[in-house]
Amino acid sequence: MFRGFNTICLDSKGRLAVPSRYRDLISFQSDNQLVITLNPFDRSLWLFPLAEWEVIEDKLSTLSDFDKQSRRTKQMMRGYASDCQLDVQGRILIPKELRSYAELQKQAVILGQGNKFEIWDEQTWEAQRDEWLNSVGDDSVPTPDSLQELSL
Repeated sequence: MFRGFNTICLDSKGRLAVPSRYRDLISFQSDNQLVITLNPFDRSLWLFPLAEWEVIEDKLSTLSDFDKQSRRTKQMMRGYASDCQLDVQGRILIPKELRSYAELQKQAVILGQGNKFEIWDEQTWEAQRDEWLNSVGDDSVPTPDSLQELSL
């Protein structure tokens, strides 16, 4: 399970070093094989160990091509999915199209999200995070049932 927040730098070739605390788990789960794709909900990327991506791909395959939203989700997630592998220094190369989509510059953040990571441009993440935090308690935004039932 991946959790936590890390600030990372992209090098001039678009590579980022996956934090060392996750590398053993990635190696164990998927022999350093990863899949990176765009997040269809935010201007960020999702990075999955291959085994986790295969579960997602199975779920995507059950969606109907006759439903526009389902088809678009499959097109975005599958169409932009790229296989990648941790190199000996623990880095992955993020394809140019994905870097552009997520507006990744030099500084990025990586957020553990259980079965995957989210990768954000640092400034975009900070702006989005602050917007979300500022909306907490805003009565004009309804709270979904799934969150109302969450007991922490």
